[in-house]
Amino acid sequence: MQGVCVSTVCVCICVSVLLRSAISQHHTESDTYTECTDGYHWDPQTEHCKDINECETIPDACKGEMKCFNHYGGYLCLPRSASVIPAPEPAITPTEALNPCPVGYEPQGDSCVDVDECERDEHDCQPSQQCINTLGAFTCQCPDGYRKVGTECIDIDECRYRYCQHRCVNVPGSFSCQCEPGFQIAGNNRSCIDVNECEMGAPCSQRCYNTYGTFLCRCDQGYELGPDGFACNDIDECSYSSYLCQFQCVNEPGKFSCVCPEGYQLLGTRLCQDINECETGEHQCADGQTCVNIHGRYQCVDNNRCQDPYVQVSDNRCVCPVNKPACRDLPFSIVHRYMSITSERSVPSDIFQIQATSVSAGAYNTFRIRSGDENGDFYIRQINNISAMLVLARAVSGPREYTLDLEMVSVNPLLSYQGSYQTSSALRLSIFVGPYTF
Repeated sequence: MQGVCVSTVCVCICVSVLLRSAISQHHTESDTYTECTDGYHWDPQTEHCKDINECETIPDACKGEMKCFNHYGGYLCLPRSASVIPAPEPAITPTEALNPCPVGYEPQGDSCVDVDECERDEHDCQPSQQCINTLGAFTCQCPDGYRKVGTECIDIDECRYRYCQHRCVNVPGSFSCQCEPGFQIAGNNRSCIDVNECEMGAPCSQRCYNTYGTFLCRCDQGYELGPDGFACNDIDECSYSSYLCQFQCVNEPGKFSCVCPEGYQLLGTRLCQDINECETGEHQCADGQTCVNIHGRYQCVDNNRCQDPYVQVSDNRCVCPVNKPACRDLPFSIVHRYMSITSERSVPSDIFQIQATSVSAGAYNTFRIRSGDENGDFYIRQINNISAMLVLARAVSGPREYTLDLEMVSVNPLLSYQGSYQTSSALRLSIFVGPYTF
């Protein structure tokens, strides 16, 4: 019994020594007695010694997880994963011719010469083994990837020796190295080198960054990476906030832009500024009219807006002559002014200051809204004897137009012998409320 380690598992290989002559004979005059060596039995039909299959004749020839393999003249107990290449049963003849030379030699003249068993096919090497002739004998060499245990060739598990950088796959007589995803086998068929997926058509829709063993997809500004990690989807910036643009946000691939309504132009990237058509010459006012710029548009007003009984004395100023009876209860003069405000202006808000141009000595002045404020959207706050402030009392929305007559009443007791002397003048203010808050 001989102990041998196969694939890190120690097993016992029971081998009976196979003699070159497996038969011993005893001859008598009456009969012939023939005896085979251990592990063989005599077959009278063929008159040869035949191998005994111990794996079938011996109960539980191999214990535990070991598997029984029949061997010429004995048997092998090997792990179940072992790979064994069986050899054909050798032909054993009961007798051999008398050879005066040593085993492995034959007579040639007066000398003995080596017998090339390999060339004569007189060896017992298995079909998978290579016969190598030696002086007086021969050896059987196993194929690459196998090692010889007894007369059998057992597969070498090369993966035990960590030949591969990543993964090793053992196969009978050989092995192969495999790499993890993101790597490829190197020229030595053992090492693994990183694969540059970005150069090999990685499915990134915009930008690709190679990393060790994998890659990353990234998106340009204005895009975000989709759930699959490859596609870049446009970011709708307009949906995130209503404050990106003063008027309207327009989403575009990878970005957004702000637009302004008609009559306005973009100031910077998000604010809207009124276009002064009166300055740019884009208005269509006729001769005898004056262009008045207002929020989002313009207004053409006549140069002479004096209505009877008033007469025009200068630009925007009308006077009611005292000699006309109709002028008795009317302001002595009316001055036309124009202004524009935005919608939804915070209130109360000072929007226009009234200033007396001339004041008589000893006169006492008061200011009031004579007409045009039927809804009470405005009020007068007097600052001093010669000025007052028009205040917006309510938030108003446009487009809308107000025409207010702001009157200054002067009372001078020094100029009258019979009570106080009173006179008044008015400022006719046209207020245009724009359609937007800007």
